Amino acid sequence: MTDNKSNRLITEKSPYLLQHAHNPVDWFPWGQEAFQKAARESKPVFLSIGYS
Repeated sequence: MTDNKSNRLITEKSPYLLQHAHNPVDWFPWGQEAFQKAARESKPVFLSIGYS
């Protein structure tokens, strides 16, 4: 993570992802890193596809 007030979404380009970059949640953008961590920790993946 880039600082203690941002999560890893702070480096994304998507406006939707960036609006969640300061949430106190360990969010991952779509990619292998998220799935590898879930598998390593035997946890499910929670997928957010946005909302309107």
